[in-house]
Amino acid sequence: MTVVSIEEHPVAGSGPYAITTGPDGALWYTLVHSGRIGRLVPGDEPESHPLDPDCGPTVITTGPDGALWFTEYRAHRIGRITVDGAVAEFPLPTPQSGPFGIAAGPDGALWFTETTADRIGRITTDGEVTEFPLPATGAFPSAITAGPDGAMWFTMNQANAIGRITTDGTVTVHPLPTAAAAPVGIALGPDDAVWYVAIAAGHIGRITAGGEIREFPLPDRAGRPHAITPGTDGALWFTEWGGNRVGSITADGVIDVHDLPTSGSEPHGITLGPDGALWTALEIGALARIAPNPLP
Repeated sequence: MTVVSIEEHPVAGSGPYAITTGPDGALWYTLVHSGRIGRLVPGDEPESHPLDPDCGPTVITTGPDGALWFTEYRAHRIGRITVDGAVAEFPLPTPQSGPFGIAAGPDGALWFTETTADRIGRITTDGEVTEFPLPATGAFPSAITAGPDGAMWFTMNQANAIGRITTDGTVTVHPLPTAAAAPVGIALGPDDAVWYVAIAAGHIGRITAGGEIREFPLPDRAGRPHAITPGTDGALWFTEWGGNRVGSITADGVIDVHDLPTSGSEPHGITLGPDGALWTALEIGALARIAPNPLP
C-alpha cells in the first residue's frame, strides 16, 4: 500500500470543481457555484477571476495557444482565459446544449461535449465552432480526452458507452459490458489505452484503441468515482466523490485508495500539479494536495 500525505488548501469562492495545470506553472480551477476561475501557484495564496456569476464554469484545460479553455455549463458557452486573466466567451450554435468536458485535440483545436444536445463540438483558437451529432439520443456525453490514435475519446454517461470521434467527425460507439455503469471521467493512460471511471457501477475501466474493454472493481462499489488523470508513477489517479477518497490504479489493475481528511469534501476533478503532486478540487471549498510520504 502506498502511503501519502494529503494537505487541504482552502480557496475563496464556491464549489471548486475541475482542475488542471496551466502553462504558467500554476493550478487553474473552476468555481462552479460562484462563476469564477481560480489560480493557485503551490506555496502562494490563491486568486480568482470573475465571470458571469450564473454561468457554471465546469471543466478546464490548457489549450494549444497557451491559454486556459473551459466550459460554461449553465450559460452554454465556451470560455477562454489567458494566464494574465483576460477572458473571452464564445456562444454555441445549439441552444441549451450544456457543454461539460473539454480537451485539446491533435488538430490544434479544442474539443468539447454537449451533454443535452447529443453532440461533440470543436472550437478553434479564434472561436470558430463546429458541431458533430452523435448516433444516439439522450446519451449525455460527458468528459473527453485525446486518445493514442489521433482521435478524441469521450464518455457517454446515459448511453453506457465510450465514444470515439475522428478529427473529420466520424463517430464510433463502444458499449460497456456492465449495464448502467454511467461513465464520467476519462483520460489517456501511460500504456496508450484510454481509462475511464464508472460512477454508478463503482469501477475503473480501460479501453484499447481497438475497443477491447476491461473493468476493475473498486473496493467500495458505492464510492462513485468521478474523475481520472495520469500521475508520474505509471499509475492513474482518480477521485471517489461519494466515498470521500482519492485512489490510484496501475496499468495491470492494482488499486490503492486513500481517505480525505475532511468528511463530505466532495472531490471532483484531479490533475498532476506543477510540483509533481496530485491535486484535487474539493467542492466544499478547497484544493487537496496528495503526495507520496515515504516510510522512515
